[in-house]
Amino acid sequence: MSDANRTMLRSFLAARYDDLKLRLSRRLGSAELASDALQDTYVRLDRAEVAGAVQSPAAYLFRMAFNVAMDRQRAEKRRLAHNEVQDLLHIVDDAPGPGQIAEARFEIEALEKAIAELTPRRRIILLAARLQGMPQREIARRLGVSLRLVEKELRLAQEHCALKLGK
Repeated sequence: MSDANRTMLRSFLAARYDDLKLRLSRRLGSAELASDALQDTYVRLDRAEVAGAVQSPAAYLFRMAFNVAMDRQRAEKRRLAHNEVQDLLHIVDDAPGPGQIAEARFEIEALEKAIAELTPRRRIILLAARLQGMPQREIARRLGVSLRLVEKELRLAQEHCALKLGK
């Protein structure tokens, strides 16, 4: 934009500021937004690129200010409100902390030791029932023992592990 156009538009904006603000306020529904948009428009005239002379300064400035206001509103919609930011800052992290991780590792080690202390048959029954989710009838069939024996061995294995874990 030529310096003559820039100077003419700035002069026009200063001279017709109240009229432009009134029209823009009606269109936007906010006098504050209209005022901010006109101020930004004044500043942006330095960067504006127009080929040739501006035929209608009022229409050009109004459209430029309106576009500035729309850009501001879009930017405001993308921003979070203060209370939304505060809500995000107070979200509880469900991930275990270092203390919980260390405690869980200790419990796993204790459980592994307790399982290692079991008789082979009790270990097989416990792991099949609790880790593999195998039904007790299926365990009894595979081991060639009674269902009642599987129930008893499972109960004894669980009691042993609970005792070793202090539960």
